Amino acid sequence: MAYETFAQFYDKLTLNAEYEKRAEYILGVLAKHNHPAGLTLDLACGTGTLTILLKKKGVDIYGVDGSADMLSVALQKAADEDEQILFLRQRMQSLDLFGTIDTCVCTLDSINHITDEKVLQKAFDRVSLFMNPEGLFLFDVNTPYKHKNVLADNVFVFDTDEVYCVWQNTPAGDNLTEISLDFFIPEGDTYYRVNESFTERAYTVDELEAMLTKAGFKLEAVYGDLSFSAPKENEERLQIVARKKA
Repeated sequence: MAYETFAQFYDKLTLNAEYEKRAEYILGVLAKHNHPAGLTLDLACGTGTLTILLKKKGVDIYGVDGSADMLSVALQKAADEDEQILFLRQRMQSLDLFGTIDTCVCTLDSINHITDEKVLQKAFDRVSLFMNPEGLFLFDVNTPYKHKNVLADNVFVFDTDEVYCVWQNTPAGDNLTEISLDFFIPEGDTYYRVNESFTERAYTVDELEAMLTKAGFKLEAVYGDLSFSAPKENEERLQIVARKKA
C-alpha cells in the first residue's frame, strides 16, 4: 500500500496516538533499561511526528519509511519546525543504512503491517545487522486480543472538516485483519471518494520472541501500552524491548 490518500489525512485521523506521551515513554524505557539513546532510527516513521518530537528532546535521530507520500509530509513538517532530520525511503525488510545505530524505535503497530512471517524475520534481521552490540530495539504491536475483539468486523467513522473516512475491518483468519479505508473528500459542493486498503497481522509474544532470537536479539521486556507493568489479558497494544546480543 502506498498510503497516498491516507498520508494526507493521517495526522488528523490519529489524534489519539498520544505522540507526546509516546516520546516521553520511549525516553523512560531507555532510562529504565540503562541505555543511552545514541544514534537512533525511527523505523516506519510515517509522517515524522514522533521523530521530530524525539529530536526536540535531544535524541540524535533519523527516520525511514516505505511510503514516499508519508515522507513528503514528514519532510515538510520538519522544515516547518526548523528541524534538520534525515528521512530515507526504505522498506523495513530491505533496510540499508549508512552505518550502525544504537537504538531503533518502531511505533503504532507498524510491525503488524508485515503479514508474512518470513518478511518480518528479514526486517528483524536487517535491524540487527545495523544495530551495535547491546543496542535496544523498541517496538509496539497490536495484540491478537485487539484484532479479535476490537477491530473484529467493526466499522469506524471519522468525520473532520477535511475528510469523511469510513474504516471497515474484515477478519481473515490466522490473526489477519483486512482493513479498507474509504475517504470522502470535499471539493466544492460535492465529495469524491478514494479507497485504500491493507492487511494487518497480530503476532503472539512467542512468535515475536522466536524471530527476535533468530535475528540476534534477546527479549528483555514486554509491557502494556505506555506502561511498565505486565500486559493485561485485554491489552490492545504491547511494548516490546529487545537487546542486541553482544
